Amino acid sequence: MYPAMTPFLAQSEPWISFDVAGLAEQFWNNTVDGLAQGGIYALVALGYTLVYGVLKLINFAHSEVFVVGAFATWLTFYGLGFRSGATPDLSIVELILFLGLACLAAMAVSGGTAVLLERVAYRPLRKRNAPRLVFLITAIGASFAIQQTLRLIFGLNQQPQIRLLQPEPLFRIFGATVTNIHVILVVAAVVLWFVADYFVNRTRLGRGIRAVAQDPDTATLMGVNKERVIVITFLVGGLLAGAAALFYMMRIPQGAIYNGGFLLGIKAFTAAVLGGIGNLRGALLGGLLLGLVENYGQSLFGGEWKDIVAFVVLIVVLMFRPTGILGESLGKARV
Repeated sequence: MYPAMTPFLAQSEPWISFDVAGLAEQFWNNTVDGLAQGGIYALVALGYTLVYGVLKLINFAHSEVFVVGAFATWLTFYGLGFRSGATPDLSIVELILFLGLACLAAMAVSGGTAVLLERVAYRPLRKRNAPRLVFLITAIGASFAIQQTLRLIFGLNQQPQIRLLQPEPLFRIFGATVTNIHVILVVAAVVLWFVADYFVNRTRLGRGIRAVAQDPDTATLMGVNKERVIVITFLVGGLLAGAAALFYMMRIPQGAIYNGGFLLGIKAFTAAVLGGIGNLRGALLGGLLLGLVENYGQSLFGGEWKDIVAFVVLIVVLMFRPTGILGESLGKARV
């Protein structure tokens, strides 16, 4: 017997569990947690799907747009005088005011970052009619550039957690405890999705976005300012990422770290593809489903398999339905 194989043969426990009883026992708890986490994925996925719908570009730097919003949230809390430690005793009015200020700051910084990214990284490539592969490489490079800039400014370690709102049970459903954080995350994700959907499908600017997504040349001939539409698309995606950053910090207060958007960004992109990239409804559906699948897989196979299960589901869906679950492009959205 080869000595190098001894550690593997000596293992008495299976390398993967299959705990059906644990899944059944934690089903409703996982459902509640999965919907809350899925709401964050959905908001970030909306940015991916908007940019892809208009430019056919996978903006991998969008995850760093999200992280910039997380740091903006933390700095706002810090600037308002809050520090790591005990949760401050705030009235409802004060809590809404401070969270609202943090949300506005995060959305403004993330939206500005997204617009600056479009102006500096992507617009010069469009003017030169660069191949799509060049756009993809540029997106990855921009992602690392923003990430390392944040590392130089804030350091390698995560920022001390600042929590303005502690999770408190509100009610129970099928034995699962639903907290105030769960309700805020799910309701906020659905409301912001409705706002984005209304904007794209019911407003004049939204009509321009759908026109450019369907046929940019014809849209330009019809008087649509394509450059303005592209900037607005990046701006809207950045605003949604900033809002998602606030909700993420409410759920995971220690989330402000320079590389904190890497895995979350990949999962949000997975959610967009799962639901049907280029489709706003698909982004919401894909995000919520991904959150659920992750949590169910965690109970069934073990916590270390949580991330793997999500991507395996994506591969399976793409094998049988490459366009995603809904599979309708932004340009073909209802008028």
